[in-house]
Amino acid sequence: MTVRTKVPETAVETPKQRRVLPPLLVHALAALGALAVVVALTLVTDEFTNLRIATIGYYLIAVAGLTLLTGLTGQVSLGHGAFMFIGAYTVALLVRRVPSFPLWADLLLASAAGGLAGLLAGAAAARLRGPYLAGATLALAVGLPALTRRFPDFLGGSNGLSFTVHSRPSIVVGVIPELRWQTWIVWLSVLLALVLVVNIVRGRLGRDFRAVRDDEVAAALAGIAVGRTKILAFLVSAVCGGLAGGLQAFLLGTAAPGSFTPALSLSLLAAVVLGGLGSLWGALWGAVALVYFQAWSEDLADVLHLNTDVANNLPLAVYGVILIVVVLAFPRGIQGGFRRLGTSIRRAKENHENH
Repeated sequence: MTVRTKVPETAVETPKQRRVLPPLLVHALAALGALAVVVALTLVTDEFTNLRIATIGYYLIAVAGLTLLTGLTGQVSLGHGAFMFIGAYTVALLVRRVPSFPLWADLLLASAAGGLAGLLAGAAAARLRGPYLAGATLALAVGLPALTRRFPDFLGGSNGLSFTVHSRPSIVVGVIPELRWQTWIVWLSVLLALVLVVNIVRGRLGRDFRAVRDDEVAAALAGIAVGRTKILAFLVSAVCGGLAGGLQAFLLGTAAPGSFTPALSLSLLAAVVLGGLGSLWGALWGAVALVYFQAWSEDLADVLHLNTDVANNLPLAVYGVILIVVVLAFPRGIQGGFRRLGTSIRRAKENHENH
């Protein structure tokens, strides 16, 4: 005879009874925590370090956008600097010609301008793959900054456009330094954008991106519109690039073609690989590497008293060597190395507990 024991209803928690925070709220709370960390760091560091922290911020959203495009969708782009160019010049033109616009509107329009360019580029490149796509996007990065020489009166020529943004409320003037306030604005904008990007990556659209990357034929058979998915990936990535360029222009007070050479696009792609393809945490490590490898290379050039030509090319050489070393040691980038280390520690702990 089988005796069945009635379990009280309150003793077992069903999935419906569990209270799980919505993903958007979880990501928003994480962003608030990250913003608090950034604010604390700016309070205990000097202005020069504040500038580097802000630079990491706008590079982070640019690399995150490229990670979504290349790491998640498999589309290799060598023209991401062009979207930053569009965002930077959008902010510069708006500040100079429509000064009544608030800063948040300028940044939104910069993101929208980058997104529009990405939509057009994605539609044109939807049927391209591999080196053909890389070549087409590289042509965009090379040709777009040349427009400044074609329209010097409008875009400022080789010198670019300079402007001043008074972003501090009168109540904080004299209390919070301008650069520190700008750093907070940069990171607030970046974290808000990252919340949206993370929700895209972890949602249905993110699954479509990965399906297209893994096998386009299988994705099409599963009912995914491959061409539209690729275009959407370009759109989201370009919006991130436009915002990054707008934040750079806001921080530096200038938009110049010399800041958006093809070397920038190559550096962003290298940062994606260095941090870890397909990982948004990897985008953070890639952005940190972009800023600090450059700074350390410049310091090394000063210590060695190198001539100008060698000093100007040393950061690129150092970055290339470190990229090769990291890729050989950790094929999945810095974030992949951290994951491997965490797995090794957990296995060692489990083995120790079993013995």
